[in-house]
Amino acid sequence: MGITSFTVEITTPISAAKIFNAAILDGHNLYPKLIPGIISSASISEGDVGVGSIKQLNFTDAMPFAYVKERIDVLDKENFECKLTLIEGADIGKKLEWATSHIKAEPTSDGGCIYKVSSELKTLSGIEYSEEELQMSKNAAAGMVKAMEAYLIAHPDA
Repeated sequence: MGITSFTVEITTPISAAKIFNAAILDGHNLYPKLIPGIISSASISEGDVGVGSIKQLNFTDAMPFAYVKERIDVLDKENFECKLTLIEGADIGKKLEWATSHIKAEPTSDGGCIYKVSSELKTLSGIEYSEEELQMSKNAAAGMVKAMEAYLIAHPDA
């Protein structure tokens, strides 16, 4: 049993406010439209997208698990920061005791931002994630941000 962590940083021309609002506050509405081959549906199953709210993403057969539920533990709209805890689905109870993600959109001088996703995973006793599995998680995080970026570039008034 151990803690594994990784960070993904994506530089984007989209402002921190715009991508944070789209990805965190409205992602449950947008992600199924942006990556329908991976996310079949998404919803807020409890709350109002504030602290304590529960988000659920349901996946297509392209993913090795059917869904994830995440609880919003920290939400700082002014500083474009959010912390989520995976509470159900994915590998919880199979490989993981718990997992958290800390998301921060840091404005850059050119009007864009650096979108950072830092994750910590506490594995169950005797379980370790391979580098390939960790890379898949990194790629998934980057892919979601890039899909959101493409959408916001194509729809500047969104």
